[in-house]
Amino acid sequence: MKITDQCVVALTWTLKDTLGEELDVLDEPVEFLVGGDDLLESLDKALLGHVPGDTLELQLEPHDAFGDYDDRLLFLEPRGLFPEELEEGMGFEGLPQGCNPLAPRDRLYFVSDIYPDHVVMDGNHPLAGMALRIRLKVHTVREATPEEVGRGTLGTGFFQMQVQGDDPDEPAARPTLH
Repeated sequence: MKITDQCVVALTWTLKDTLGEELDVLDEPVEFLVGGDDLLESLDKALLGHVPGDTLELQLEPHDAFGDYDDRLLFLEPRGLFPEELEEGMGFEGLPQGCNPLAPRDRLYFVSDIYPDHVVMDGNHPLAGMALRIRLKVHTVREATPEEVGRGTLGTGFFQMQVQGDDPDEPAARPTLH
């Protein structure tokens, strides 16, 4: 079966930056909904018409991947508004109460720097502004069920960032990136 809009594909990949440094490797096939919210639109389009066994090598410019880096999404916030246990790279769903009221509330923010009195929070995707190279291998293709199409996702999005606590079934009291 050829890949069409709203079908399910099982993929593996190797993602690198333009200097060849590996950023992510998916060794075991994982299913994604093509034409839904699971993959970048540029990957959806590139996969159309391919069949199991095909390998694609793509160069993704920032506008085809995670967008350009936006320095307007950097916020210097008081250190006291954050948990004592704080590390660079930790993620938060929105910013804590008392932070800059102009900061968009519907974003994931990552701790980029920690100072004694302030924390730099970054609302950009960690790969924003980067050109990427990805090698995809198609393992299987099947029709999506009506339920999968209706949800628009299989829940396994490309570089899906989730903020959760230690127990994935419990909401996070102090969100961190996993």
